[in-house]
Amino acid sequence: MNFPYFLAKRITLSGQRTFSKLIVRVTIGALTLAIMAIIMAVAILNGFKQEITEKQRGFFGDIIILKNERSDSYVNTPISLSNEQINVLEKHPNVVNIYPFATKAGIMNVKGEVEGVLLKGIDKDYDQEFLSKTILEGETIDFNAEDAESQLLISSLTANRLHLKVGDSFIMYFIQEPVRKRKFVVKGIFTTNSEELDKIYVIGSLSLIRRLNNLGEKEVGGYEVRVKDFSQLALTTESLNEELPIELYATNVIEQMPDIFNWLNMLDMNDNIIFVLMVIVAVINMISALLISILERSSMIGILKALGMQNGKIRTIFLYNSLYLIGFGLILGNVLAIIIYFFQKHTQFFKLDPSIYYVSFVPMDISWLTVVWLNLALVSIALLTLFIPSMLISRISPIKTIQFK
Repeated sequence: MNFPYFLAKRITLSGQRTFSKLIVRVTIGALTLAIMAIIMAVAILNGFKQEITEKQRGFFGDIIILKNERSDSYVNTPISLSNEQINVLEKHPNVVNIYPFATKAGIMNVKGEVEGVLLKGIDKDYDQEFLSKTILEGETIDFNAEDAESQLLISSLTANRLHLKVGDSFIMYFIQEPVRKRKFVVKGIFTTNSEELDKIYVIGSLSLIRRLNNLGEKEVGGYEVRVKDFSQLALTTESLNEELPIELYATNVIEQMPDIFNWLNMLDMNDNIIFVLMVIVAVINMISALLISILERSSMIGILKALGMQNGKIRTIFLYNSLYLIGFGLILGNVLAIIIYFFQKHTQFFKLDPSIYYVSFVPMDISWLTVVWLNLALVSIALLTLFIPSMLISRISPIKTIQFK
């Protein structure tokens, strides 16, 4: 029989002490709030990073293949890959698909109002799944329709500025020699909640850009590459560069937008700070509860010592008691955190200002494995820290405690 465990259970579940009840409740409450705050912080920061990353990946692709030249222009120099070259790239184990695209600057003219935009052209094979998720009104481009070249997706920001709605038509001018103009119809209105994207881009047909720029059937502005494992993005980019002709190069979305991804990486520091602060709060409360529990039961400790029980076993009794409090607090904290997590995932009840945070709601994402590791880390740190104050037991004299009982 494990006597220290038996005695700890009797003290914890059947003890009639009242002096330490408030401290025990405060300790359990602090542990509950600590683990809940840690889980929520990790879930929110992970969800936030995933949402922002998915927006950039969805709009620009994971890897972009362009002409190997120095240019600050939004309009890319035409390139072309043969079917054999594309097949070689698609055989890479981390490559999912490769889509051609092209861009062309234009000026929208709506009832005397003008707006400079960048037309991004895509074709019928382009995966419009991300675009469909961003659509607020209307639908994505129907490349099977006869008027596919005149269909356009515009952002809600542009639509509001120019007072456009789905079904409206307007003229867009393309600055070239000679200046060309085309009539477009608003097929859908999207929003990425990123002002940099919504302010500049409109989505149209790749074939129209080919005709405007007198490009060949295979010529494009670049290629978007979608990958399976985003964590292998740098290695995949390097591998594709080795397969490309010397006049082309591959760059990835992280290299194209270093400011955004450096900012996202800095958010990891917030996770660490919150974890440290919450652990400190929980440990201080646990130490207080343990010390009060030891002092309150000094008479019992003296009797056990007089009966020959070693300091180590008496110390184990109080560590078992502390483990019970930790476990109770963690269960409450995890249950509350999981309830809030699934509530927010399904209802998106807690909102954000998309103009500031790039998302319209508080995103959350966390794995069960992460939750388990967070709990184990908090338990381990708390028990290791509590071992030092439990050394007070060795300083309690059985003669004095029994004498003043």
